[in-house]
Amino acid sequence: MTAPASPRVTITYCTQCNWLLRAGWMAQELLSTFGTELGEVALVPGTGGIFQVTAGYTLVWDRKRDSGFPDIVTLKKLVRDAVVPGRDLGHADRARSD
Repeated sequence: MTAPASPRVTITYCTQCNWLLRAGWMAQELLSTFGTELGEVALVPGTGGIFQVTAGYTLVWDRKRDSGFPDIVTLKKLVRDAVVPGRDLGHADRARSD
């Protein structure tokens, strides 16, 4: 019996807007946080102001739908909830005391 494939995260970014660095940084953060719990993080070039993040088959962030870009803690929580629910994210799960 084989183990199920690890989930794929896809970050589709706009090349016209020069969002490659943002997408690459977010990919690095996700890989650093989730390690082998993710099968891969793919960067997909697009146009027209697109910035979308999918985890497995779930669209977790869309720049147009969600009005901008996620902060990294929010993105990590959304990816966690889609692919490894129940995983503790440490300090990211702690309540902020503003």
